[in-house]
Amino acid sequence: MIAVGRLRPPYQDDVEHYRKMLAGHVKVELIEVREDEKVPPRIPARTHIVLLASDGARFDSEGFAEWLEERRRDGLDLTFVIGGPKGLDLQADTRLSLGPMTLPHQLARVVLLEQLYRAHKILAREPYHY
Repeated sequence: MIAVGRLRPPYQDDVEHYRKMLAGHVKVELIEVREDEKVPPRIPARTHIVLLASDGARFDSEGFAEWLEERRRDGLDLTFVIGGPKGLDLQADTRLSLGPMTLPHQLARVVLLEQLYRAHKILAREPYHY
């Protein structure tokens, strides 16, 4: 995950909580940059770029899990990109929306990590999602 801006309390604890929970399912690297222009150089080669955007695709939890499994079969890493307060104009393979409401970019990180954790639990057929 590449995010513009610095993570601050109270979101730091929540991000770390989901990062630890995800560790049993997938490797998560969190990269922070100060400004939009610093994002492209931090995107790894051979990755599927997912830009969080209000006009992006919307999924329910099961649909997001299915989408995630399809990407897993593609054999590429996923790089989720979260822009700063004004969003980010970036060429991406997928544009993803967390919903129609605008979220603070720090909270968007928490929501994305929680949904990634939920999707992995769904795919593993483990209890968490009801």
